[in-house]
Amino acid sequence: MMTDNEDLKVTGIYSKFWRITLVVLSMLMIFAGPTYLTYILANVMKIDYFASIGVGFVIFIAGLGLMFFLMRKKLITI
Repeated sequence: MMTDNEDLKVTGIYSKFWRITLVVLSMLMIFAGPTYLTYILANVMKIDYFASIGVGFVIFIAGLGLMFFLMRKKLITI
């Protein structure tokens, strides 16, 4: 007999908590990385513009990689 506490386990990558967390993280990396992070690095922290663009591009690629990983593991479907 399952109790309510067994439904709320946060163990493993296939739990609902980790699926939601990883999807939100990948979306932030894909959309906010090249835009807001680049702006913060270049204008607020006064880091070189091309270095901030490079960091934004790396974050974007990492977000795409995470998204493809989630799709390959069938954690999300389109």
